[in-house]
Amino acid sequence: MYKIKEIFKSIQGEGFFTGKDALFVRFSGCNLWNGIIKDRKNSICNFCDTDFRGVDGPFGGSYSLKDLIFTVEKIWNLKFTVGTKFIILTGGEPLLQVDKKLLQALKKKNFFIALETNGTINTNLKFDWTCVSPKENAEWNLKTGDELKIVYPQYRFDLNRVLKLKFKYFFLQPKENMNKQINIQKTINYCSSHKPWFPSFQIHKALGIS
Repeated sequence: MYKIKEIFKSIQGEGFFTGKDALFVRFSGCNLWNGIIKDRKNSICNFCDTDFRGVDGPFGGSYSLKDLIFTVEKIWNLKFTVGTKFIILTGGEPLLQVDKKLLQALKKKNFFIALETNGTINTNLKFDWTCVSPKENAEWNLKTGDELKIVYPQYRFDLNRVLKLKFKYFFLQPKENMNKQINIQKTINYCSSHKPWFPSFQIHKALGIS
């Protein structure tokens, strides 16, 4: 059974596919924080801005493979009429649950499958697009992919050294905390003088989109 927090249609608000229509499947659970607010401060990742706990979101629940594929197809057909069938597997940490059977079933339905992961879990699973967003206090094991997105600032990362890893695109995304405006300016300043780093902003929030 797959534990799903929510399934929803939106635009990709950050990174390489910013602005693209997508169907998001948010898997419940993470290995860097339990999702309980009072435990955030002492968690491995303490700046997460996502509610991934439980299965109580829109179309959330415990799904068999068959039921999950049926639901994904149903939502896609209700929400979209044209364009690539673009699905983003996110979390939490989706690699705690995503398996080969799910990917094969989605490919049979002609989905372009993107993964968003914190990079703690190495995998041989084949995705059409892999975005890795490592956290400085966690073990980083998945060091190849299409897109590397580092929440900035995280001072334990050597951003010059990181550029030697096998990624096609390198993004810095301002950290969401009490210093958000300062972090935005720091991100812009760093990227402007350190190519190929490029700033990533959560435009869906600015537009008031989930």
